[in-house]
Amino acid sequence: MSGSNAPWITVRISPGAQRDAVLVALFDAGAEGVQELPDSLVTHAHGYGDAERLEMAARAVAGDVMVVTEPLAISDWSERWKEALTVQRVGRLTIAPPWLADGLDPATTIVIEPAMAFGTGDHATTRSVVRLLQDVVRDGDRVADLGAGSAVLAIAAAKLGAARVTAIELDPDAIENAEENVRRNAVANRVTVVEGDAAVLLPLVAPVRIVTANIISSVLIDFMPTIAASLAEGGVAILSGILTTERSMMNEALDAAGWRVSAEIEEGEWWSATVGRR
Repeated sequence: MSGSNAPWITVRISPGAQRDAVLVALFDAGAEGVQELPDSLVTHAHGYGDAERLEMAARAVAGDVMVVTEPLAISDWSERWKEALTVQRVGRLTIAPPWLADGLDPATTIVIEPAMAFGTGDHATTRSVVRLLQDVVRDGDRVADLGAGSAVLAIAAAKLGAARVTAIELDPDAIENAEENVRRNAVANRVTVVEGDAAVLLPLVAPVRIVTANIISSVLIDFMPTIAASLAEGGVAILSGILTTERSMMNEALDAAGWRVSAEIEEGEWWSATVGRR
């Protein structure tokens, strides 16, 4: 069971020796975000059916994987995240939750209300894309953010000078949070949140000079032809959600498809890169 009326379920996995493989399997199975703790991986599923799918994906990796699921009250989830979130200073920009944003410069601060949508700034992939954006965004740019989640990357692009940003998100449960964050950051005149499949919608907003995509590697590879066809001449894509163990595979796939890496960031077990057409 899934959908707006389904309960949220916490899925806690003790991954054993196959931690990276379990992490990849969770994202492949539809996890939108995974909290990485020293002894476990924690994600949230919208309904028991989604929780079972994530559990089966984790167990399929190795026999020593242990999984515990339990219902999650939204209020409990919110309070836990409030305790964990911090102000993130990422180059010229700062990412903060509303209760830590007082006194910060609104022009360079991205205020994100934590919800079930991925993207608070506390994850390495988000920070890496925000850093890479600062080297490529020009005043007046058109940008598309695929799998926008909380819209943090779309808002970052607007704060850096982009004139028109389309934040594309497939999950209907993320849309309200994304729209709230866009309004909160006073960029609604430049950022539009659109619900739907990025493979269908990206060509409709093309051409764009920048595409951001913080998505798992298997989905990124499938998206690359659409991204290539949607970029303006000289445009770039910023890719993230890629484990460092997948870096060689991604480089080979990108090279074979006519892309070159112009900048890259490795933080923890995650690799992010700016790529352009050769």
